[in-house]
Amino acid sequence: MPFVHDIEMHVRLLLALPMLIVAELIVHQRMRPVVRQFLERGLIPDAARAQFDAAIASAMRLRNSVTAEVLLIAFVYVVGVGFVWRTQLALDVASWYGVSVDGKWQPSLAGWWMGCVSLPLFQFLLLRWYFRLFIWARFLWQVSRIELSLMPAHPDRCGGLSFLASVSQAFAPVLVAQGAALAGMMASRIFYAGATLLEFKVELIGTVAVMVFAILGPMLVFIPKLSAARRAGLREFGALAQSYVREFDRKWLRGGAPADEPLVGSADIQSLADLGNSFEVVKEMRLVPFTMRSVLQLAVLTLLPVGPLLLTVFSLEQVLDSLLKVLF
Repeated sequence: MPFVHDIEMHVRLLLALPMLIVAELIVHQRMRPVVRQFLERGLIPDAARAQFDAAIASAMRLRNSVTAEVLLIAFVYVVGVGFVWRTQLALDVASWYGVSVDGKWQPSLAGWWMGCVSLPLFQFLLLRWYFRLFIWARFLWQVSRIELSLMPAHPDRCGGLSFLASVSQAFAPVLVAQGAALAGMMASRIFYAGATLLEFKVELIGTVAVMVFAILGPMLVFIPKLSAARRAGLREFGALAQSYVREFDRKWLRGGAPADEPLVGSADIQSLADLGNSFEVVKEMRLVPFTMRSVLQLAVLTLLPVGPLLLTVFSLEQVLDSLLKVLF
């Protein structure tokens, strides 16, 4: 396999790696406003402000930790390149980066550069993003320990936490980069090892599941808080509704209304309807800060780079015909 035809390495270094670098800027720009929403929406009580600030400081220390990055580099060279790539990912064919002679791997000069510089750089950036996802998950867990001021009647039907779902858009470049790395690996095996696209069902499902859970899974820590807020909201709004309906019944159905106050045009009817709508909002409150649409968006972003490999199974005409049927 000549260097020009090494699809996997080109995709990793020319597509996925730049996207991991670009993600640094995108995530930095979008994550800070998301974190500020906890304060701007009044979700953090004044008494818990110090606890919230401590969670932010802890996350920043981990993100800027030199020790953590040195450990990641060591892991990349010892495990990522020395074991995983060499034994699990490298193609067992003569290639530009080396050949196997009498069962022993003989790397070329270009292979040494790839193994010592190019591949470790890509793996380091990818692992660092996994580490930052862990930091984000840890931060959300710490915030979930705070007695948040959730509003059960909030129109987002999530107690005011629906802004967390926007984080999925910030991590879009990371998802596409991971999908591109998977697509490159699959392409090399399809074109040079006789594999077929359908043989990678487990890898595709596993990658999508892991990436979606890595982005949205940390938000599940708010389930107990949202569940408690929903129960409290149903109890409080139920009591309020009971009191209002009783007064409404006494006034309009039991003859308690003043003789000079007409029923037609009365604001009491509209107030009763508004109260019912508010109760329905509380009743329909979700226990997670995201929707199925967010899950599908992340799955599509992860699988997007795999799309061109469909042409190894179906003809271009078949793909276009199926796409047109879906759209029209």
